[in-house]
Amino acid sequence: MTAQQETRPHAAAKPARWAADAVATLREGARVRLDYSARSVWRVDRLIDEIRREGPPLAAIENVLRGLGAYAGEVLVRETGAEWWATGGDHWIRTPDGRLWDPLEEARRCFEGQGSLRLLCRDATAAR
Repeated sequence: MTAQQETRPHAAAKPARWAADAVATLREGARVRLDYSARSVWRVDRLIDEIRREGPPLAAIENVLRGLGAYAGEVLVRETGAEWWATGGDHWIRTPDGRLWDPLEEARRCFEGQGSLRLLCRDATAAR
C-alpha cells in the first residue's frame, strides 16, 4: 500500500457520507426510499435516467451523481465485502477478488446514457 492509498475506514468516510446524504435527500425531497439493497440500484439507474431527460448540465448535478455513485458503491461493499480505496482524491471499490470498480464514474456514464450502476453491481457480485 502506498502513502496515498487508504483502506476502510478512512477511505470509506467520504463515499459513505456522500451515499448517506443522497439517501436522505431523496427520502426528504423526492420521497424515494433507498435501502442499500442490490435491487435498489435499479431505482437509482431510473432516477439518473429521469434527471438526464430533464436536460440539466453535468456541472449542475455533479454532486447528485457523486452521491448516487457512492450509494451504488456502498451497496457493493455491503453485498460483497468489498472495500473503498482512495488515491489522490479518487475513490473506487475493490472487491474481494481484487477487481476494481468505479461507481462514481459509472454514475456519470449513466447520466451520459452510456452506463448502468445496476449492471456494474450485477457484474461485481457475479464473481463472488
